[in-house]
Amino acid sequence: MLDDFFTRAILAGIGVALVAGPLGCFIVWRRLAYFGDTLSHAALLGVALAFLFEINITLAVFGVSACVSIALLLLQKKGTLSSDALLGLLAHSALALGLVVLAFMTWIRMDLMGFLFGDILAVSRMDIAIIWLGGAVVLAVLAIIWRPLFAATINRELAEAEGMNPERVNIIFMLLMAAVIAISMKIVGVLLITAMLIIPAAAARRFSSSPEQMAVLAAVIGAAAVVGGLFGSLEWDTPAGPSIVVAALVLFILSLMPLFSRTKTIEMAKPATETQKGTRP
Repeated sequence: MLDDFFTRAILAGIGVALVAGPLGCFIVWRRLAYFGDTLSHAALLGVALAFLFEINITLAVFGVSACVSIALLLLQKKGTLSSDALLGLLAHSALALGLVVLAFMTWIRMDLMGFLFGDILAVSRMDIAIIWLGGAVVLAVLAIIWRPLFAATINRELAEAEGMNPERVNIIFMLLMAAVIAISMKIVGVLLITAMLIIPAAAARRFSSSPEQMAVLAAVIGAAAVVGGLFGSLEWDTPAGPSIVVAALVLFILSLMPLFSRTKTIEMAKPATETQKGTRP
């Protein structure tokens, strides 16, 4: 079965969707979309360093994304710039550095469009193993920190009063985001990863009456977008990665229709982390 490239693409895409859905819920709740953009832009620098030092691309992307996350936390503590300014600085600097490093490596011929917009139809068995095993680890860690992370999302001060250590949980959450971006980069590319994190979660919000229900529905909607996008790509000969995002967008638009909307949705009480202050809604 895995010898069929289309079957491999579906398995890889569903694996990413199952992980991105629950994590994307926290991105929506915490209003961290711009932070997701920052890490996805930094992924290209990880790709460049992977080619330069001849190391695994997934590990290099994870390392660079994790370093960007830590750098953001350290710069925020200095308080010299607002969070949105820091995010913009880190995002575009990392992207530009990646492109410059790649330009200097003239001995390497690579498909830059594949990294920017994904190449899901070229995934291998090893890619699928990395996605599913890495995704399982991410979901396991997310399940462990779910309660303190959700409490810090609702009210950081209350979580601190209950001894939940929101700062440590926030660091773990950032590392999980870095891991998801690293394993999903080949699916939809560095420029579309944030869309796969946000759109399914935003669509699931219209149908959910509890956080756990929203996380499950976001994963299901993401998987449906993968299947629909891939079949649409096959039918109309469109790029696979962008087609998946378009399919997710269609599902989101359908969720806005009165026939499907619910009267109760998940709302967070207030910003919970330093990262989200000043970020784009």
